[in-house]
Amino acid sequence: MNAHNYIQARNGIILGNNLRIGPGVGLISASHSLDNYDMHEKTSPIIIGNNVWIGMNAVIMPAIKIGDNVIIGAGSIVTSDIPSDSVAAGNPCKVIREKKPYSGKDYSN
Repeated sequence: MNAHNYIQARNGIILGNNLRIGPGVGLISASHSLDNYDMHEKTSPIIIGNNVWIGMNAVIMPAIKIGDNVIIGAGSIVTSDIPSDSVAAGNPCKVIREKKPYSGKDYSN
């Protein structure tokens, strides 16, 4: 089965433990230059924390930091950092509520 995810890591992507990624998700670490479409802008890497679930068809844009224990809603476009212990959704993606601590298996070992 192909989940049809798109991962472009020109500026790097740092992934935490227990990351869940739905189908159709895009992780885009570099945007094209506005002056030369063959070039990519240099930025910080995308950083995604531990115990994160990214819903179907969400897009994570360059230099974004997603904290630990976060859910990103399906179809969201993440254009700014998302703090730990959050549920976030929308276009642009925004925190819609706080999240209780993760109580599932600890995959950090």
